[in-house]
Amino acid sequence: MFGLFSVPLDPLTVNLVLPVGISFYTFQTIGYIVDVYRGEIPAEHHFGKYAAFISFFPQLVAGPIERTKNLLPQIKAEHHFDYDSTTYGLKLMAWGYFKKLVIADGLSQYVGKVYDAPQSYEGFALVLATLFFTLQIYCDFSGYSDIAIGTAKLFGIDLMANFKSPYFSHSLKEFWGRWHISLSSWFRDYVYIPLGGNRVGKWRHYINLILTFLSSGLWHGANWTFVFWGGAHGVGLIMEDLMFSKKESFRSLRILRTVCVFTFCAFAWIFFVSQSMTDAWYVITHAFVGVSSPVEYLHKGVSCIGMGKAKLAVGFCFWAILFFVDYRSLKEDVIDTVGKRGALVRWSLYVCMALVVLFFSQKGAATEFVYFQF
Repeated sequence: MFGLFSVPLDPLTVNLVLPVGISFYTFQTIGYIVDVYRGEIPAEHHFGKYAAFISFFPQLVAGPIERTKNLLPQIKAEHHFDYDSTTYGLKLMAWGYFKKLVIADGLSQYVGKVYDAPQSYEGFALVLATLFFTLQIYCDFSGYSDIAIGTAKLFGIDLMANFKSPYFSHSLKEFWGRWHISLSSWFRDYVYIPLGGNRVGKWRHYINLILTFLSSGLWHGANWTFVFWGGAHGVGLIMEDLMFSKKESFRSLRILRTVCVFTFCAFAWIFFVSQSMTDAWYVITHAFVGVSSPVEYLHKGVSCIGMGKAKLAVGFCFWAILFFVDYRSLKEDVIDTVGKRGALVRWSLYVCMALVVLFFSQKGAATEFVYFQF
């Protein structure tokens, strides 16, 4: 636009024009406008309160993408210090820091090493890097969400949950009800349902699904890898709907289905993390080179990625903790349960968590949150 009027524009200025997290609060603003237009909420006439709603700092740069009816009334309400809310927020922040600084950042160096130059690797190293990224992006983003939600609780503000143990999902539909809930529900309410949702014919319903997930992929970036990632999930949901009847529970296959959903998600992450479709295709076609010799295949992959036995053992311990807490979270609020234990038990856990974060976080590695780029 500046070029049309022959106005010179320095590249630095262009970078400054696009601030961090712009897509998150853009979606939040769109949600507000649409809700007002639909008559679901009244327009907010106090500019300061509206500005605080849009720019609430804990979730400003990476969500959760809050809904007006949840956050704006809390911004307008009078708040007083609440001990229980504050301590719960601090514990949730500590858990978020563990996921981000210990697990996600610990894995990022190996993921970056492989996916920055995937053609230099083959075999199990590519599989391992993909599995590592599957854990990394979950711990990175859910860790940020925990920190944001916990920080908001210090001010008496309750933000919506953004993750609910997604890798334990029994179907892709369930996965998207647990993964990045604020974004997936936003696309559901403002893209999928306005297109007709599932209230139309079957094939039109499938087209609506594909369009919604292609839009979600494109939101992540103007790159074919993101579009393909979104499209793959859309196609996966369609195949799931065609293969499994809603009337059948498949209880005996729940574990198998969970493994299949996790495997599909891990496969789709290849496109998300790859810098190009060429890199993604290379990873897919070379991931099982040498698998005919299983022992050598595994040993070579671990040695190529550069993760020593000691680090691998420590990593397994941390992943086991993550697995246990996520699994227990399906049935109870783990933080609330810990808070009800005796003083010796709970304070021992608090001190251990703090020491783990202090001693096992990646020193000297400035690793930003993955979703800061979107």
